[in-house]
Amino acid sequence: MTRASRAIAEYGAILAVFLFVWWYASGPYGMPQYLLPSPQAVASTLWKMLLAGDLLPHLSFTARNILVGLAVSTVFGVAFAYLVYKFPVLSETLEGPIVVLQTAPKIALAPLVIIWFGLGLTAKIVLIFSLAFFPIFAGCLAGLRAMDSRLQDLAVLLNLGALQRFVRIDLPASLPGVFVGLKVGAVQALVGAVLAEWMSGDQGLGYLMTFATATYKTPMLFGAVLLTALLGIALHGSLNELEARFLSWNSSDEH
Repeated sequence: MTRASRAIAEYGAILAVFLFVWWYASGPYGMPQYLLPSPQAVASTLWKMLLAGDLLPHLSFTARNILVGLAVSTVFGVAFAYLVYKFPVLSETLEGPIVVLQTAPKIALAPLVIIWFGLGLTAKIVLIFSLAFFPIFAGCLAGLRAMDSRLQDLAVLLNLGALQRFVRIDLPASLPGVFVGLKVGAVQALVGAVLAEWMSGDQGLGYLMTFATATYKTPMLFGAVLLTALLGIALHGSLNELEARFLSWNSSDEH
């Protein structure tokens, strides 16, 4: 069984168990529909929204924000990690401030981000960046520091310039750490996107959750939560596939 088919089988089994427990709790067990709507009710609500054209704009809005925020976090995370790796004095100087910024509660800072950057896309990307940057930075830095010293000797032997060394030696060698950080950062990006949509705006899955809560539309609320979870699974699965393609040299043989 290949890695992809095994992942699909695992996710499918977990989803089947989850749906069965959900159906049993909302049906035979007898939980009130206003507390736990049935899977059929949630599916019906999502289908009606899809046919009315009200679902895909919110889903695509959240997905776009996550991808943009994750891309920006990756570029800055990798670049800053490389600078810290090349200039150790930066690590000694900036380690404290970085840890302080990382431990600051992002939920408490979200209103400040909105005040500083407004209600538009910029505030959402900044909030996603504040959550996703550190895992990617830390993963890339760990990958660079774990690099085989013989690769550096090879770069000197080949007389590679700074840019060539980064592209041919340093970046490929750091990719295992980068992908570890990306997987953690993707989850954080999803949280940041939904949090930003809770706080401001009139689009996205986070907005759907706040709207459904305010109007007591429980099936819509559960549908938005379910779509958010499925979006996270799809993002994680996509990163696994990218990792398998880019790091085939670093993977054990499939059986």
